[in-house]
Amino acid sequence: MSSLDVSRGVCALVPGLQHWLENALYAVRIVDAASPREKDSRRVLLATEIGHATHRDILINLIDGAPSLVVAANGLPARVAFGIADMGFAFALIAELARPASVPAVGDSSSARLMTLAGRVARSDATVLIQGDTGTGKEGMARFLHAQSGRNGHDFIAVNCAALPETMMEAMLFGHKKGSFTGASNASEGLFQAAHGGTLLLDEIAELPLALQAKLLRALQEGEVLPVGATHPVPVNVRVIAACNRNLAEEVAAGRFREDLYWRLNVMPLELRPLAERRGDISAIAAAMLLRLQDMGKGGFVWPTAAALDKMSAHGWPGNARELGNVLQRALVLRDGDRIEADDLHLGSAPQIVVLPVQAPAQPIVAPVELIAPVEPIRLRDVARHSKLEAIRTALRETDGHRAAAARKLGISERTLRYRLAEMRELAAA
Repeated sequence: MSSLDVSRGVCALVPGLQHWLENALYAVRIVDAASPREKDSRRVLLATEIGHATHRDILINLIDGAPSLVVAANGLPARVAFGIADMGFAFALIAELARPASVPAVGDSSSARLMTLAGRVARSDATVLIQGDTGTGKEGMARFLHAQSGRNGHDFIAVNCAALPETMMEAMLFGHKKGSFTGASNASEGLFQAAHGGTLLLDEIAELPLALQAKLLRALQEGEVLPVGATHPVPVNVRVIAACNRNLAEEVAAGRFREDLYWRLNVMPLELRPLAERRGDISAIAAAMLLRLQDMGKGGFVWPTAAALDKMSAHGWPGNARELGNVLQRALVLRDGDRIEADDLHLGSAPQIVVLPVQAPAQPIVAPVELIAPVEPIRLRDVARHSKLEAIRTALRETDGHRAAAARKLGISERTLRYRLAEMRELAAA
C-alpha cells in the first residue's frame, strides 16, 4: 500500500475522499497542513494551504464552475478544482495523480483486497498463476508483483506465448547454441537466462505445445534450462508468473494442458474478474487513461461529465479495460464540446465478422449477412468448412466480438480462432 497524507481541512471539505483513497489502495494519514513531514511524502491539501505545499503535493479547490486540472510544473504542485457534480471523478483523478507507476489503477473495494493479497504474494518467491479475461490487467498485475518483490532490482521480462513462432519457442525460451539448427549463426541465451535474478511473465501460457510444457516443467522444478544443442543444463534463478485468459483446469480436463505443469504453476492463483464486476475500477482506470492520453502542454485536461461516467458504469465492457481505452480515445477525438459527454461515448456492440457466400462478388458488405447456399453443388469438405465459419460468426455475435469468450464457447484456443478468422478474410476477398 502507498501512503498518502490528507490534511484535516480537506477531510472537512470533502469527507468522502478518504474512503475513495482507501479503496484505491492508499494508507491514508490525516495530518495538519503545517505539521512536519517525512522525506518524499505526498500530501493532499486545500488550495488555501499552498504555503505548506511542495511540488509533490496536490491542491484541491471546491468551486461552482467547470472542473479543471493543472499538473505539477515549475516547482508548483498539481491543482484540481471541481464542484459537487464532478466530485466522483475528481476523487479518482486525485488518486491517479498520486499513484506510483508500478501500482495498477483501482477504485473498487474488491480490487483493493485482491491487490493487498497480491502484495503479500509478491514478497514470496512462489510461482503465480494469473487468470482472467483479455483486457482485465494480467500484465499490470504481474508488473506489480515484480515491483513489490525482492527481485525489483533485476529485469522483468514479459513474453506472449501465443506470439512466439512454434518452431522457435524452445530456442527463444531456453536459448540455443551456435549451429544447433539451420540459421543459428550465433548462440542465444534465451528469455529464462535473460531474466536471471528477476521475473519472467509467460502470458497466454495455454498456447505452449504439450512437448514444450514438459521442458518448462523441468525448468521450474530443477531451476535449470537446457539450451537447444547443448549437452549441459544452465542454472537459472527466475521467478515465473504465468497468465492465461482461459481456465487452465478446463484445459487440463480437455487434454490440452499438462496436469503436472498446472499444479506446478498454480501455487499462488490470482483471479482477475471482468471490469463489469468491479464497477468502482471504471472511474479509476478512466482517470489513469485520460491522464495518459492527453498532452497537458497542448491544452487543458478534458473531463468526462457525470452523465458520461454513469453511462460508462452501466456498460457491460466485454472488452474490459482495452475497450474502455478505445472508447475514451474515440471520445477525445470526436467530442463536440470542452468535455466528454455521454453522447460522445460510442458504446455499441463490437463489429461482426461478415461471411460471404462462396460465389459472392468481391464487393465489401457493411451489414452482417447470413450464409447463402450456393447454386452449384459443393463438396462435403466445403460444407464442413462453411459450417465451422458460421459457428464462429455466431459465437462472435453472441459474445459481442470478444475473441477469448468466443474461443471458449467454441472449445478452441484463441490462436486457432485467429487462424479461422484469417480463413474468413481470405474467403471474403476471394
